Amino acid sequence: MKRHPDWCARGHRCGLGEHRADPLTIAIPGYGRATLTRVRGADGREHAEVRLTVALADVEPYARVQLLGVATDLRALLGRATRANARRAA
Repeated sequence: MKRHPDWCARGHRCGLGEHRADPLTIAIPGYGRATLTRVRGADGREHAEVRLTVALADVEPYARVQLLGVATDLRALLGRATRANARRAA
């Protein structure tokens, strides 16, 4: 494994040929939280690992609407991230 990047958390978070930063958690009590972790894989490619927890309504039709909204927003987020990467490569 090569040198650790400055942002690498080292220790038990870093292993299996990858480097991992300390996770950043953004929480909105009663609504949910997102945890983001920067990762550099064994192949040298970097990515953001995102874990999202969203509080759902306790009534089924509303929970399904929420899930559809989350899926739609995630699709838009991935699209923006992909476009940003494509602009950088150009």
